[in-house]
Amino acid sequence: MTDQTEHETGHETGHETGPGIADAAYERRLVAAWRGAERTLARSPREPSLGELLASLAEAPYDPDEQADLYGDGVVSALERRVADLLGTEDAAFFPSGTMAQQIALRCWAGRTGNPVVALHPMSHPERWEGDALSTVSGLRVVHPTTDLRQPSPEEVASLPEPFGTLMLELPLRDAGFLLPSWEELEELVDAAREREAVVHFDGARLWETTVHFGRPLPEIAALADSIYVSFYKSLGGLSGACLAGPAGFVEEARVWRHRYGGNVFRQFPAALSALSGLDRELPRLPAYVEQARLIAKTLHSALAASGIAWSRINPEVPHTHQFQVLLPFEATHLTETGLRTAEGTGRVLFRQWSPTAVPGISMTELTITTPGLSWTPQDVTEAVADFTARL
Repeated sequence: MTDQTEHETGHETGHETGPGIADAAYERRLVAAWRGAERTLARSPREPSLGELLASLAEAPYDPDEQADLYGDGVVSALERRVADLLGTEDAAFFPSGTMAQQIALRCWAGRTGNPVVALHPMSHPERWEGDALSTVSGLRVVHPTTDLRQPSPEEVASLPEPFGTLMLELPLRDAGFLLPSWEELEELVDAAREREAVVHFDGARLWETTVHFGRPLPEIAALADSIYVSFYKSLGGLSGACLAGPAGFVEEARVWRHRYGGNVFRQFPAALSALSGLDRELPRLPAYVEQARLIAKTLHSALAASGIAWSRINPEVPHTHQFQVLLPFEATHLTETGLRTAEGTGRVLFRQWSPTAVPGISMTELTITTPGLSWTPQDVTEAVADFTARL
């Protein structure tokens, strides 16, 4: 089951929970409408039942007679080798969560560089959704090259007024609209950090789908960084889990800290098997998802402009990945309810949950395009927009 977006999962606080989702009855109504829809752009992680998730493990590529994993061996080790091969790194270590993987990566680099300062964007995941763990748990400090809703520029990294040990780049920057720099800008960002004698860490939770925008294969992208974190549930449809990849010595040190953080779990085969399935099933499809997202975004822009709504925005106008934002001038609860009534009335899901923005009266939702969305034509999108706006 591929990820629609964390925006719907309630995994984190703030806008992640969405309007109305705290009401259990309303949540059940939302999920029932999504599950019953015949047409959708992607399936939500809220939709599958326990039985469906268990059944999906039976489809995983494994030998049922193989010995089960214990503390990271077996199928978990196979997954680590697979990720290291895909990224072209010396090694990779499995973690139960990306938050743990990234906290440990930044902690290890602070120890190795002797500098506890991390340069990152204020909208990046450690700043917004990890409960100040960088400072509270790891004793690190952050500086912001920019506060603008975009990736930092090489000039901003070069001109930071104090030394920093690590530059962390979230690729793509999800909360700003799944934004990526150009390939040339990314190279210059890395060079700027190196000139400041800093290491570079990629928050690559969604790195898998960046190859279309960058026009480069995964090993070439990963080679720019000193370490990379990748997720298995966001774009690959895994149950959970992440990997931290990089030089062998660094990854081995990260394994030591993983044990200290309580991340060396007794058995992890469900997460590992679902991750391997996602690498087999979803990774080859991601380029097609990105191209379809661009077509749908273009059609949405035209359809919303023709709908009579006073204002709308697609961000970015041309998606960098298979995910992008839509902003409309209505209250979030009204838009979520309208999407729900549209799904119940038409059996078609275009928009799901909406969240308020910093601008009163402007709300935002995230769209993700996966296998169900590949069959949508421009006419399908236009009709779906007409159904939705007629109910506003």
